[in-house]
Amino acid sequence: MIKPLNDIIVLEKLPSEKKVGSIILTKEEKAANVATIVAVGPGKTLENGTFVANTLKAGQKAIYREYSGTDYEEEGHKYILLKEEDILAVIE
Repeated sequence: MIKPLNDIIVLEKLPSEKKVGSIILTKEEKAANVATIVAVGPGKTLENGTFVANTLKAGQKAIYREYSGTDYEEEGHKYILLKEEDILAVIE
């Protein structure tokens, strides 16, 4: 499993298409930047020495900034690693 450092968040991308029998259903483009948080780093230390903990938790669904982060694939799962500031919202 990936263990993020500092203020890095690991998201597992949701599949963009789903196969039902022989029919392939694709999701709308609006949902392309939605993923599930699977791991959260501890936080970051500011220049003045103050530690700021991450506020997100594993299991939450999040909308993240387009074209941000680093893609990573392991055992058929697609992940994106990005900074907490690139998370725009949490879906409740």
